[in-house]
Amino acid sequence: MPLVLEEHRHYLTDSVRLSAFRRAIAEVVRLGDIVLDLGSGTGILGLLACQAGARRVYAVDHSGMIEVARAIGHTNGFHDRMVFIKALSTQVTLPEHVDVVVADQIGGFGIDAGIVEYFCDARTRFLKPGGVMIPARLELSVAPVETPQLWECLTSWERTPAGLKFEPVRTLAANTCYPASYRPEHVLGEPIVLTVLDPSLGFPALQQYEGRSVVHRSGTVHGIGGWFSAQLSPGVTMSNAPLAKEPISRRQVFFPIEQPVSVETDDWVQVRMTIEPTTLLITWIVEIWGPAPVRKARFVHSAFRGLLLSREDLQRMQPQFVPRLSSWGQARRTILELCDGHRSVAVIEQELRYRHPHLFSSPQQVAAFVAQVIAQGVE
Repeated sequence: MPLVLEEHRHYLTDSVRLSAFRRAIAEVVRLGDIVLDLGSGTGILGLLACQAGARRVYAVDHSGMIEVARAIGHTNGFHDRMVFIKALSTQVTLPEHVDVVVADQIGGFGIDAGIVEYFCDARTRFLKPGGVMIPARLELSVAPVETPQLWECLTSWERTPAGLKFEPVRTLAANTCYPASYRPEHVLGEPIVLTVLDPSLGFPALQQYEGRSVVHRSGTVHGIGGWFSAQLSPGVTMSNAPLAKEPISRRQVFFPIEQPVSVETDDWVQVRMTIEPTTLLITWIVEIWGPAPVRKARFVHSAFRGLLLSREDLQRMQPQFVPRLSSWGQARRTILELCDGHRSVAVIEQELRYRHPHLFSSPQQVAAFVAQVIAQGVE
């Protein structure tokens, strides 16, 4: 929990981000509006909506932060206008439609924190005709970057700690996306806007995006940097781009290439990306060209090849696999069957220990397991 609190403290101390959302909400929210705050965290966006004149705000968050938001809302005198709901927004039913949906589920690359899924669902089920969503538009951008520090994510696996070889991990590492903190000097070429999205309309399945970046100085390409620009309202835009005039304090994404490549001014880098919207599995194909033109290098990477999948996991994914409940799976089924609207948690714990005595060594262990299952599967 302290780490979660620190994450949200960081959001609140980012004055550029906070100012952008405050101005956008003030521009969009009208007196008497109903607002939905998705992934509300501390509830800050809902609080800003109240200040802008919202009559009611539904703050939805599936984590324990909802209790923090509830306390903050009460402390600031908005408890009579804010309704706090602990759940995923896709599993919520609201008593009324809303005028505005707001969220900051953008991540570092614009789509990697679930905003497309949540906004598409919210537009379909919650938003009034003519309603507004914040943000209204997302630009996904990439550029070749020089970052030897991040390149260590790959080369460190080529070393021999304790005299042992770890080279098999390098392929996984080369197909993994990493958080990055770029400065302008890391960017070797002109950024490419791969695509512009309306989050509320969803994301095309397996759509391929392509662009070319001209190198503006000599250096070494270690990979491709990715970031976003979000139009929050007609007059307000925020971005985590390292070349932005006032970037928000949010990390970007690093897509490595298999080997570093030296480039000169006016070389160019071709980037093709395919993004699977539900799993966010990204494939990036990078070609680096010199004069004439001469192709210096070509790399193909896929986040699928970076997944940590055991042979046991792969076997269970096969269509012909016949699953069978483990002892722990049977215990979970017992709990769910006992959640019939009549038995209390204490009764369920007692019955579970009676039916599965070999699984639990103490009442505390039973209570923890029941709490976990109930948190995931009941109202």
